[in-house]
Amino acid sequence: MFGSKNSRYDRRGVLKSTLGLLAGGLIGPLAEKVEAQPAIRNANRNSSPSALKITDLRYTVVKKPGPSPCPIIRIDTNQGVYGLGEVRDVANYQYAMVLKSRILGENPLNVDFLFEKIAQFGGVSRQAGGVVAIEMALWDIVGKVYNIPIYQMLGGKWRDKIRIYADTPEADTPQEFAAIAKERKDRGLTWIKVDVGTVLLKGKPGTIMEAADQGSVEYDKRLPHQFTGNELTDKGIAVYCEYISTIRDAIGYEIPLSTDHLGHLGVNSIIRLGRAYEKYNLEWMEDVIPWWYTEQLKEITDATTTPTITGEDIYELADFEKLCSTHAVDKIHPDLSTSGGILRTHKIGDMAYKYGVPMAMHFAGTPVACMANVHCAAATRNFLALENHSLDVPWWNDLVNEVDKPIINKGYIAVPDTPGLGVTLNDDIMRQHLAPGVGYFEPTPMWDDKQSFDDQLFS
Repeated sequence: MFGSKNSRYDRRGVLKSTLGLLAGGLIGPLAEKVEAQPAIRNANRNSSPSALKITDLRYTVVKKPGPSPCPIIRIDTNQGVYGLGEVRDVANYQYAMVLKSRILGENPLNVDFLFEKIAQFGGVSRQAGGVVAIEMALWDIVGKVYNIPIYQMLGGKWRDKIRIYADTPEADTPQEFAAIAKERKDRGLTWIKVDVGTVLLKGKPGTIMEAADQGSVEYDKRLPHQFTGNELTDKGIAVYCEYISTIRDAIGYEIPLSTDHLGHLGVNSIIRLGRAYEKYNLEWMEDVIPWWYTEQLKEITDATTTPTITGEDIYELADFEKLCSTHAVDKIHPDLSTSGGILRTHKIGDMAYKYGVPMAMHFAGTPVACMANVHCAAATRNFLALENHSLDVPWWNDLVNEVDKPIINKGYIAVPDTPGLGVTLNDDIMRQHLAPGVGYFEPTPMWDDKQSFDDQLFS
């Protein structure tokens, strides 16, 4: 259809000329109908989509725009159109660069095909970062070529602005936590999340029963929650409730309040804590145990009216569907940079809607990945709110151009109507905040050649 930039116009011109040479009462009305048809105006006339090819993949790394450095990738093409993507926080640019040899020479408009080609190289948590960064950049290219925002290609938008929930830094006392949460509310945020976990019990005797080989409340992260032997006492539950009660008093009950990781605790302790939390009307308790223990998650969810949520480390749609179909949790919150990218996360939302499960979205990173989340959230009807970890980073907004500043305005992000992701990089600001020893989209010929044939599933 778009074989060359003028092919559609040429065919219309031939038809119009032919009609002009013909005479008769039947031809006149037909000619008027043809003349009234709108010309195709969306395609970028500087590109020929069918001949578009990927020519390069480069990267840079921004230091700590959120909790950790964030690699940004750029996919270049033979027609000057490029796309931006982002590898998830606490992951490495190599997750993306190892895939370069598998996308070179391909048409970037074939997003689903290319995703399936590289999907096997993704995995849970940060292992999906490279696959998703490429998927994100491909959508950016498609939007630029056809001159439309990404949300439009997902079926259009359900909302014009995206609600943000603010993550808060950890604090030592209930009063310090409450002050931070109140400051977030005063800034215009309408949803707060706090990290109230077992680390707050350190130095408080009689609050937690620990396994003999633990030695401290700082749990062994190599063990899933249920295997640490940590169990709360009534005194420990009272400490948790003191923090939540003080925060609630500071921000009131008119806005949602969520809690992040409670710490590595046993199932029974989490059930008891969830019941104690019921009077504070929380929006959710997050990642109470690892997501793959579906039956135990359901046991917790069924035992308390305090809602549960999980999903930031899940890669496969089927794993989300198992949680939703069994109602093992009340809500899900995929991290788009792990859950497969823009299209798959949108599909996860639609799947969850089928089972009556709302979807929040976990996110930490630069405005590049933030805008990918915004487009997905805009197009997903059961979306609740999007996380942001960079509220206290003064230069976060300035990393990109072509978007309203501040990006987060009174607790919301406006959905951009500009092509693709809707942003370009502010090169000067980016260069000021690069990770040590990292260049700025320098050539990467060392990643051009395949080192294996493990992308050939069938022979």
